[in-house]
Amino acid sequence: MIIENILGNIATIEKKAPHVERVYVESDALVKRIQRVVTDHGKEIGIRLKENKDLVDGDILYMDERNMIVIQVLADDILTICPTSIQQMGEIAHQLGNRHLPAQFEGDEMLVQYDYLVEDLLKQLEIPYRREERKVKQAFRHIGHSHD
Repeated sequence: MIIENILGNIATIEKKAPHVERVYVESDALVKRIQRVVTDHGKEIGIRLKENKDLVDGDILYMDERNMIVIQVLADDILTICPTSIQQMGEIAHQLGNRHLPAQFEGDEMLVQYDYLVEDLLKQLEIPYRREERKVKQAFRHIGHSHD
């Protein structure tokens, strides 16, 4: 089976099939338009998306009246950074920006993929954080940039 279009997202559709198969992927696979995956029931699927659009947790790859196949993102090893002031947010944002480290924001929290050097930096700057396994809504996208 080759999937070329996303049919919707399980979080927003009204009519769901009674049986759900899941495709477990790591967050970095969400940016891949072409890939081969296997459902939790052993069914092999090719994904070749026509649109230049990232996959999202809960995306529906296939659905009929009895079955649906849904993307399920695995939890990432991340640092959840919780600055207590605009000063701390500015300091850590500047430091991470200099490293071109992708970040995501959820409420007052900054999320970055785990890196022991970043963890050491957070300790040095005395910025509150926690290391945790957490599911992110989208892939951490690295932005290409060079210092000329």
